[in-house]
Amino acid sequence: MEPPRGALAKIWNFICFLPYFIGLLLLGNFKGVIFCPLACLIITIGNSAIILGLWPIHCFWTCHCILRSKQLGPGLKLVLVLCMPIPLVLWPVVGIAGSVIGGIAYGFLSPIFATFDAVGEGKTDKFFHCFYDGTWSTIKGSFTIVRDFGDFCFHSYLSYMNDLWHQGPAEGKYYEIRLLYLPGTVIIGVLGFMVDMFMISLIALYKSPYMLFRGWHRLFHDLIGREGPFLETICVPFAGLAIIFWPLAVAGAVLASMLSSIFLGAFAGVVVYQESSFWLGLCYVMASLSIYDEYSNDILDMREGSCFPRPNYRRQKAELSKTSARAASFKRPPARADSIKDTIIELKPIQLLDGLFDECQRHGESMVAEGLITPRDIEDAKASRGSGVISIGLPTYCLLQVLLRSVKANSMGILLH
Repeated sequence: MEPPRGALAKIWNFICFLPYFIGLLLLGNFKGVIFCPLACLIITIGNSAIILGLWPIHCFWTCHCILRSKQLGPGLKLVLVLCMPIPLVLWPVVGIAGSVIGGIAYGFLSPIFATFDAVGEGKTDKFFHCFYDGTWSTIKGSFTIVRDFGDFCFHSYLSYMNDLWHQGPAEGKYYEIRLLYLPGTVIIGVLGFMVDMFMISLIALYKSPYMLFRGWHRLFHDLIGREGPFLETICVPFAGLAIIFWPLAVAGAVLASMLSSIFLGAFAGVVVYQESSFWLGLCYVMASLSIYDEYSNDILDMREGSCFPRPNYRRQKAELSKTSARAASFKRPPARADSIKDTIIELKPIQLLDGLFDECQRHGESMVAEGLITPRDIEDAKASRGSGVISIGLPTYCLLQVLLRSVKANSMGILLH
């Protein structure tokens, strides 16, 4: 589907598209409200029965395989067995709560997506499928989810623990833990969790208004111009719901940042254990704030960098940087040719793609002129009806010609035309 060109075409397309979108959205919501309770009930009851029924087996088999494992040392086995009651107790609570939330989301959203998919290009009898799609398929999908979850809990998990029991240690050395560093690991892990939880929450709250208005601006721009996520019919419900529930998405992003700060800060304990240094763990706590700040700036397309310092928290990297700096002082200054060469290496993937696109255009025009590619093939490719003459056949043929030309020329790389 080609996006409209010109301001008047965009406005007229928006006026015609909005009632069409609202009607499909209301129909999808109506089906979602009807089938959401039933789908949620099936998923919740099925998954809860699997979790509670297999919970005693999971408890016994997990502890048994850990104690009998040949890959784990005595100290690590002791620590794991002492800590294992925590995840075993939390598993039923988290699993059942996740089943309820997942059942609600699947039961409500699946009919909406099926409604929009029913009017996609290449579909037949769209009026009937608008009402039928997403009804019985949602119920069958709920049973499929329960079946797959049962297969994972019974077959996959028990098989993984069985492999942990019977497989020998890699390179003849089992995994062991240094108990001497555990107190420092726990202290820095708790400190990192407390600091990162507070600071990352403040950063996320500070940037949330920018994320809200920046996202709305982009989504409304794509809606009016039928660009981006509004270009394909199947993506319309995602984009439409994103506009309506974008404030909830921003709130969810803030909550996700708070949740991720727990693991990001607690990783300071891992740094202390790996580097055998209390100080490097403190350096990581400060560096993690800079890492999150830079990452959020990149996601929101804000100014690069961070206002937080980023000290080095890896001993090996620090030693390598000092060694390289010392060695670089005895080397000649970098020449302009070296920088140009590096730039050429970085641009080669882009040149490769441009060359392949040019090859597709050149061979495609010649095939159309010779009648090898028909107008029907072009229409099928535009409508995504499953014909692979243009979407698969033409790029494959062009790539084959490029490779053959490179082989015949005995080239070290890919020889573009």
